[in-house]
Amino acid sequence: MSDKHIDELSGVETTGHEWDGIRELNNPMPRWWVWTFYVTILWAVGYAIAYPSIPLIRDTTKGLLGFSSRAELQQQVEEAKVGQTRFHDLIAAKTVREIDADPTLREFAIAGGASAFKVNCAPCHGSGATGAPGFPNLNDDEWLWGGDLEAIQKTVSHGIRFDADPETHSSEMPAFGDMLDHTQIRQVAAYVWGLTNTPSDPALAKAGRQVFLDNCAACHGEDAKGKQEMGAPDLADAIWLKGRGEDAIIRQVTAPKHGVMPAWSARLGETTVKELSVFVHSLGGGK
Repeated sequence: MSDKHIDELSGVETTGHEWDGIRELNNPMPRWWVWTFYVTILWAVGYAIAYPSIPLIRDTTKGLLGFSSRAELQQQVEEAKVGQTRFHDLIAAKTVREIDADPTLREFAIAGGASAFKVNCAPCHGSGATGAPGFPNLNDDEWLWGGDLEAIQKTVSHGIRFDADPETHSSEMPAFGDMLDHTQIRQVAAYVWGLTNTPSDPALAKAGRQVFLDNCAACHGEDAKGKQEMGAPDLADAIWLKGRGEDAIIRQVTAPKHGVMPAWSARLGETTVKELSVFVHSLGGGK
């Protein structure tokens, strides 16, 4: 005599599981589902034979097809390099202005330049090229040494105050602490700060104008707008590279800090320098 429970309503045998008076019917799986399950088992066995899949002590089975994802990736990388070579050859043969005028080359150069920037330039200029104290923001339209394509290329190629490159940009602000007395330095600092802000003492700022004209205008211009050919910054644009405020200006006038940028042409090659130049120019501040 069977002790299995039969559901009264459906007449189907139950599994014997019961929870809170609820029983589970022991309906067989649909045949199509069962055969599908068997097919997946056969597929898994075939896959394990055809492809690398079974781990061994030091390696895995190679599979009858000899497939290797590493080899496939390496092939794809080699194909990509071959495709890039054509663009690199074109970039090497053209000027930065010709590259910028060609939409396809420009797009390729910007992509390559962005990659090179993240590796080589971001530690100083920031990942977004927004700069940091002592390192210029490359997104604005204020440039110490010029912001057109050729000027940017020259700066990237030869650097700034980089002694190992004879063509590097070179300029240094004198230490006026050895030339002016403390009162004169305070006066010129108040004047420079007053060009874009409210000076601490208007009388000092007024006297500082003459000090500026006598000592600073030769490089920064009588209007304090700077001279790119000398790397002298614009002092009337409210952009402060070495620090904000009269105290920061006093420190810079007294004992100036001079930044150094490496010359990248010898390290990266002219093609990458061109890509970097087009990329930096594309950030929005290029002239």
